[in-house]
Amino acid sequence: MIKTERIKQGGSPVIGFNIRRLREQKRLRNMDMVAKLQLEGIPISTSTFSKIEQGTCNPTTTQLIALQKILGCDYSDFFLPC
Repeated sequence: MIKTERIKQGGSPVIGFNIRRLREQKRLRNMDMVAKLQLEGIPISTSTFSKIEQGTCNPTTTQLIALQKILGCDYSDFFLPC
């Protein structure tokens, strides 16, 4: 099994905010994103994805790489200040 690192959002959920912003720009619902992530081989539930967007759960590097592909964005877009 491949170990993936979690990206800590700390007290400021910048990553989650940016994931949500990018998702909404693509007019995708949470469940659409979860389905696309699962098709990419990322096991995730809608509740976990919601927690990532809220900043209460830290995404893994593997999840961010899949989100980058799905959202058609640059990896650095996840780390832009709010």
